[in-house]
Amino acid sequence: MGLLSLAIWTPIVFGGVLLALGRDEQAGMVRWIALVGALAGLAVTLPIYGGFELGTSAMQFVEKSPWIERFHIHYHLGVDGISLWLVPLTAFITVIVVLASWEAITERVHQYMGAFLILSGLMIGVFASLDAMLFYVFFEATLIPMYLIIGIWGGPNKIYAAFKFFLYTLLGSLLMLVALIYLYNQAGGSFDLLTWHKLPLGATAQTLLFFAFFAAFAVKVPMWPVHTWLPDVHVEAPTGGSAVLAAIMLKLGAYGFLRFSMPIAPDASHEWAWLMIALSLIAVVYVGLVAMVQQDMKKLVAYSSVAHMGFVTLGFFIFNDLGMAGAIVQMIAHGFVSAAMFLGIGVLYDRVHSRQIADYGGVVNTMPKFAAFALLFVMANCGLPGTAGFVGEWMVILAAVKANFWIGLAAASALIFGAAYSLWMFKRVYLGAPGNDHVKALLDINAREFLVMALLAVAVLYMGVHPKPFTDVMDGSVAELLRHVAISKLK
Repeated sequence: MGLLSLAIWTPIVFGGVLLALGRDEQAGMVRWIALVGALAGLAVTLPIYGGFELGTSAMQFVEKSPWIERFHIHYHLGVDGISLWLVPLTAFITVIVVLASWEAITERVHQYMGAFLILSGLMIGVFASLDAMLFYVFFEATLIPMYLIIGIWGGPNKIYAAFKFFLYTLLGSLLMLVALIYLYNQAGGSFDLLTWHKLPLGATAQTLLFFAFFAAFAVKVPMWPVHTWLPDVHVEAPTGGSAVLAAIMLKLGAYGFLRFSMPIAPDASHEWAWLMIALSLIAVVYVGLVAMVQQDMKKLVAYSSVAHMGFVTLGFFIFNDLGMAGAIVQMIAHGFVSAAMFLGIGVLYDRVHSRQIADYGGVVNTMPKFAAFALLFVMANCGLPGTAGFVGEWMVILAAVKANFWIGLAAASALIFGAAYSLWMFKRVYLGAPGNDHVKALLDINAREFLVMALLAVAVLYMGVHPKPFTDVMDGSVAELLRHVAISKLK
């Protein structure tokens, strides 16, 4: 079994064991098995980075074997510089979520931990699939554990939020399935993704394919105006669910644009780039303004995620190397920062059982260690230089200015809005005198919570100070993708 298969199936197997053998009365043992499974899943992803060859756009760690031979569907895996970092990022966030949920989840612990481990393997499968049908299976299968996580362990309106999440994402994916079947026939009965990248397609076909993929991936990102499911889901989801949703699941849609929309329909991608840029800027500016008026901390960070992901799609459709590399870096950075923001809110919610900003004030007086971490993550959310949040956004803004000054100026305004809503929330929640008796009674983070915050802080600072390992691996793949997209494939 290859490294990518190990990365996919190790957490899935551990998750299956927990579902089959775990019981509520064995909650302590279940948590340790889940942690071992998450750490094992992370461990098998590390050699993928260690053995990755720089300076090439070729797929590496390739595995291919027949799956459904009648339809020429293969179990075909591989990673390049675009997908490489998303694999260990997924495994790392899974470890963080298992640790963060250690005490917060007290009922059906084995099902909760099992669902997260299975979800982790499925998401890695999305990033590693080179067969379109295999991609589709993994892509859709991720909905099941997340639906259960929201619907079982969520808040008061969890059923509504779970259905909204499932229906939005499933309906968009149905059009993608139609596109996959069309491309299968055009390729002479092949689901090989790299073969599809070479298909000559007419202008009408490319446009229809572009919007079919747009329906699936834009909802997942989510782009404006199909973002309305995200705040509701974040508010109702348990803390771990929000962290994984923001840190990893939103990246599935962005990744789809790079693997499907742009290389398969390059002419349509160029033709409709103005629309993608416009929608991205609306997300960056308008949704940033919406975030400023939120009273619920989770909802504020949810809208913040939509704005930050707007930088990702903006960087893609500027069509230059700096913008695309910056967008991929932003995907990884947002994974660290958004997970940290949601888990921080979870720390407060576990103590006060409220996410309303008005119910806090002066938290720094009773939780100084936690407040220091929260300040770092808020600054990263603002895009402060020296943190992960700065690198990708700055690269995209530079690329946007290079392409068009006014696009760059609009994108740069997001830094102001991001600072406004992030610092406004920090001021009201953490600074000043203790706001009420609940705040006065708060206890600072324990050793486990400190470890979770510290791991994320190291990731945020390391990527901000030393982004070279993250950018070096993608240079060859980004250059090849841009070269490929620049070549017309019209019949």
